[in-house]
Amino acid sequence: MAVTKEEDIQMMLVCKTHLGTRNCDYRMKRYVFRRTVDGIHIIHLGKTWEKIMVAARAIVAIENPSDIIVASQRPYGSRAVLKFSQYTGANAMAGRWMPGTLTNQITTKYLEPRLLIVTDSRTDSQALKEASYANIPVIALCDTDSPLENVDIAIPANNKGKESIALLYWLLAREVQYLRGTLSRASGWDIMVDSFFWRDPEELEAQKEEAEEWTAPKPAAEEWSAQAAGGQESWEGGAAAGGASWDAAAAGGGADDWSAPAAGGEAGQNW
Repeated sequence: MAVTKEEDIQMMLVCKTHLGTRNCDYRMKRYVFRRTVDGIHIIHLGKTWEKIMVAARAIVAIENPSDIIVASQRPYGSRAVLKFSQYTGANAMAGRWMPGTLTNQITTKYLEPRLLIVTDSRTDSQALKEASYANIPVIALCDTDSPLENVDIAIPANNKGKESIALLYWLLAREVQYLRGTLSRASGWDIMVDSFFWRDPEELEAQKEEAEEWTAPKPAAEEWSAQAAGGQESWEGGAAAGGASWDAAAAGGGADDWSAPAAGGEAGQNW
């Protein structure tokens, strides 16, 4: 089944790719469809889809996939970047960008890529600056308030939501595979978008603990009732025995014990 532009745009709507910010850069006005009553700019998804296709063609034009760097300092894009590099063969750099990666030749991590892809042109500004010094073309996911300095291909989209970032990288990876011929357009891609989603480690831990609680073996109802019955008997027995002992102590001539000193006192008076 061939995947159409309409289906891709429907997925973008579900992942809220069209939602921009309240601010709008003057160079991003061409990609804005309209503005809501709340003042949020809505991105034209038709132009977003076209730009993804253009970016995929630029990626395919590079013969060696390892000459492409995909960077994301934004945590929501780290998993998507790693998955994108897994399916396209690009070089992923998730997390902090080491300054001098593209400019300082002394460092051990010095790289000379032919293309740079960044998740956010503002967050990844260090990478963009170094790419401009080294004359490296840049593809960037740009929101309505993103600066476009040193960006060659801007993909207008919401780059702040984890679903939106994941979907954009998924669409880009799929289109690259289509153009390279490793994937047939007729069959579609069986990899789910969910695998590109960023997942919070704390949230995963909570889910794991909850699953363990559900799967833990529960004692049978009979055991509980037996324990309860045993507990009642022991408590009753203890109470009964205790009552008997107290009564016995009282009957054992407690009055005599107290009266003895009194008698002794009288004797002392007599003495």
